[in-house]
Amino acid sequence: MMKHLRTSVALVLALVMALGALSGCTNQPASSSVSASNNTSTSQSTSTSATQTSGITLTDQAGRTVTLEQPATKIVSAYYLSSSLLIALGLQDQVVGIEMKADTREIYKRAAPEFLELPAIGSGKGVNVEEIAALEPELVILPLKLQESATQFDTLGIPCLVIDPETMDGFMETIRLIGEATGAQERANELITFHEDMMSEVSALCTDVENRPTVYMAGTDFLRTSGAGMYQNALIEMAGGTNVAAELSDSDWVDISAEQLLSWNPERIYMVSYAEYTEADLLNDDRFSSLSAIQNGAIYTFPSLIEPWDYPTPSSALGIYWLAAQLHPELVSPEEFVTVAEEFYQTFYGISVTDDDLDVRSLFADAA
Repeated sequence: MMKHLRTSVALVLALVMALGALSGCTNQPASSSVSASNNTSTSQSTSTSATQTSGITLTDQAGRTVTLEQPATKIVSAYYLSSSLLIALGLQDQVVGIEMKADTREIYKRAAPEFLELPAIGSGKGVNVEEIAALEPELVILPLKLQESATQFDTLGIPCLVIDPETMDGFMETIRLIGEATGAQERANELITFHEDMMSEVSALCTDVENRPTVYMAGTDFLRTSGAGMYQNALIEMAGGTNVAAELSDSDWVDISAEQLLSWNPERIYMVSYAEYTEADLLNDDRFSSLSAIQNGAIYTFPSLIEPWDYPTPSSALGIYWLAAQLHPELVSPEEFVTVAEEFYQTFYGISVTDDDLDVRSLFADAA
């Protein structure tokens, strides 16, 4: 099975790399000339789109109709998830404005250093509409929580795409929508194919495992977790684990009580790298001392030196693969994982990474 997984992933990566070579691109991902079409996400998409003589018409993830005269070549992204995706689609040269705190993103420093010089036009709390309009963009991309601002861009005649990648299906739809809005459908389909291949192969790999460790995914606050409606829940299930918070149907991070966590008593705890607490904080908190995960030292942090793998970014497929290896180390070796990760970053981001960059070998050494 692992040989099959490596072969499937390698074929997708090899295709994209070959297309990049044919296009003459050396320092950044290239738009492809061959489509990896007919994939499940594209054929079963819940949103609608059409390329007409009058332009491109899309239905975004807020249910809004968005019309562009032609594929956008001047883009403002007010959301880290879309900004990272634009790099993976080879569109970084077309971005004219970006979210705040770009200098904190390692992926920008390595794969799109020009992002660090772009105007910072807002954050998840709001955007500067006047400053964005002054950049004369052909497309503005906003997260769902800022959808009210979209009406202001509608009034100004600036196409605005609202995205919501917080679920697995939503993430795939986000890739498709941005690909269509920018004319990068072929590259978007290749990225979707890579994710689908990784997900199906990891799911198949873990289908017959008898032991599915119970997992608690801790968010920015330790007593904040992801329920059944979140991308992270699907990640855990595909990787052969059981999300203790799956009984929560919320499609957003949920605050819980210490008593609730104690009743779940997870075997493993996974912290996000952007947490507002440390492992030492947990070990020193008497409320959690009886948890099995803490007593057994089964506390882990998702790798994030280049980009966090625990939420929907282009590299999140590596998070699925990494978690499968963490939960079932007999199925995936560190060397196998590192090979796939290195090829992924070279193919979709045009950068070389090292074992230290991936920060995985020491984590695998600690895996139970």
